[in-house]
Amino acid sequence: MGKLRAGDWVEVRSKEEILHSLDKSGRLDELPFMPQMFQYCGKQFRVFKRAHKTCDTISGKYLGRRLSNAVHLDLRCDGQAYGGCQAACLIFWKEAWLKPVNQATESSSTCVQFQRPESVNKGSCTEDDVWQGTCAQRQAGSAPRYFCQATELLNFTTPLAWYDFRQYVEDYRSGNATLHRMLRGFIYVAYYYGSLSYRGRSGSPGRWLYDWFQKRWGGIPYPRRKGNLPLGTAGPVANLDLQPGELVRVKPFEAILSTISVNYMNRGMAFDAELVPYCGGTYRVKASVSKFIDEKTGQMRFMKTPAVILEGVHCRSCYSDNRMFCPRSIYSWWREVWLERVSEKPAVDMKRGVENDLRAFSAGRDG
Repeated sequence: MGKLRAGDWVEVRSKEEILHSLDKSGRLDELPFMPQMFQYCGKQFRVFKRAHKTCDTISGKYLGRRLSNAVHLDLRCDGQAYGGCQAACLIFWKEAWLKPVNQATESSSTCVQFQRPESVNKGSCTEDDVWQGTCAQRQAGSAPRYFCQATELLNFTTPLAWYDFRQYVEDYRSGNATLHRMLRGFIYVAYYYGSLSYRGRSGSPGRWLYDWFQKRWGGIPYPRRKGNLPLGTAGPVANLDLQPGELVRVKPFEAILSTISVNYMNRGMAFDAELVPYCGGTYRVKASVSKFIDEKTGQMRFMKTPAVILEGVHCRSCYSDNRMFCPRSIYSWWREVWLERVSEKPAVDMKRGVENDLRAFSAGRDG
C-alpha cells in the first residue's frame, strides 16, 4: 500500500484481518492495537494527518520521534479500556489496519491483497489477548499499570532530530502542513534564537520588538512569557462548574499571566506557549478532565482541580522548535480561572466571531 496522505479516505479492516496482523501481545511493530479501536472495523474515515512523526511526552524532553506506516484518523481514545482515562488522545493507526477507498464513490474500496507483516510473530492473536494487553496483573494493594499507545510510545518510535530536513519534506508532501504554515514556523524559530528572545533579561529587546511588530498587523504576541506570581505560588482558582456544550471565552494573555508563576505553573498545570494563540477566542466546552493515565508510569492520576477541554482546541506545534508541525494534536488543558462563561449570541454574530478568531490565529495554521 502506498503512503496515505491527509484527506484520503480509508476503511478500517475487519476484526479478523486486524487480529491476523498482531502478535500475541496485540501489537504490530510494538504499536498496541487498543480494544476500543475494534468498534471502527468496517467503517470509513478520512485521514486526519500522516503520523510519520510524533512527540515524546514521556521523558519530559518533548523531542521529536519517528515512526513508519502510520496515520491519524480523526478518532480519539475513549478511555473505556483504561480505567476511564479522560485524556482523549488521538489514536495511531498502522496502514496495515486500513485499506484505501475510492474517492469518487466514497464507498467502494480498492481491492488490496492483505498480507501478514513479516515482523509479526507467528501465532494468532485473539480479542481477549488485546484486552489482556491493556493492563498488568494487579498485585495486592497496588494500583494497576496500564499499557496504551501513549505509555508505549517510546517502544514503537525512534529519535528524530529537529534538523533532519526529510521530516519537513514529508510534512508538506503528506498534506500535514501548508508551505505558508511551515514558513511562519521557521521564521518564528529563527527569530527566537537569532534575537536571543529565549534568554532572560538579555532577551527582552527581542521580545519587545516581536510584540511591537505583531501588534501592528494583528498577530499573536510573544508566546513564551513567565507568569507574574512568585515561584512556589499555587495560583488562584475559579469554580465555574462548566458543562459540555457551554460557551466560554479564553481570557486575554495578559490576564492569564497574573494567574501563573514565573515557571508557567498554576497549581501544577503549565500554561504552554501553544495555548497562547487561543487567548481571546470563544469556544465550546467539550469535557472536563479529572483523571488520566500518567504516560511515564502507566498509573491513573487524579486531579485535585479538574481541567477543561475545549472543542477544536489542541496543540498545533507552532512554537515547539524541537517538534515542529507534530501531527499528534494533543488536547490543550485549561484551568477554569483562564476562562469566562459567555452568553449565547445570534447565529450570525457567532459565525462572525469564529471567523475573526480564525483570522487572528493566522491563515495557514491548519488543524
